Amino acid sequence: MDYSKYYSLETYLFNEVAINFHNKGYLTGEEFFCIIIWKSNRAKSKIAKKFENETNLNLGIKKLTSTIYETVNNKDKLAVLMNDYGFYLPIASAILSVLYKDEFSVYDIRVCNMLEKKYKTKKYHRIKNWTFEKLWKGYEEYLQKTLELSGKSSFREADKYLWSKSFYEQLIKDMENKFR
Repeated sequence: MDYSKYYSLETYLFNEVAINFHNKGYLTGEEFFCIIIWKSNRAKSKIAKKFENETNLNLGIKKLTSTIYETVNNKDKLAVLMNDYGFYLPIASAILSVLYKDEFSVYDIRVCNMLEKKYKTKKYHRIKNWTFEKLWKGYEEYLQKTLELSGKSSFREADKYLWSKSFYEQLIKDMENKFR
């Protein structure tokens, strides 16, 4: 086995895991938890608890991801994760952004900060707390605004650009303040 593929987790996820998902119609536990660790390493044990009632973790992951694969529209894919399994928007969107990179993007606080700065509103930070119907509409707007603000043509590139810009601006600010 070539363990070096885990060195660049993002490359592995978007170049191998996503393809495996579309070829098989589900993810293995290892593939699924690589997505969770990529988005939020600290959340992995909390996410694993969502599958306590399954015979084993791999079967639970296969059941969940098969359901997502078989679900036709994007709103319902997100609903499976959030309403049926209790995932929050940041993790749910990370999973879907790997599996459907042309249709979803990661809902991320850094990107929300960039949108807030540009559009002078905190509503993008609040989306994650709304009821599902309102959340879905807000998330769709979030997706469009990320494309608009970044000037990119794909959700993945917009996410990477805005996250990186936020990171860089924070680094410069921290350096000016000598990291105090």
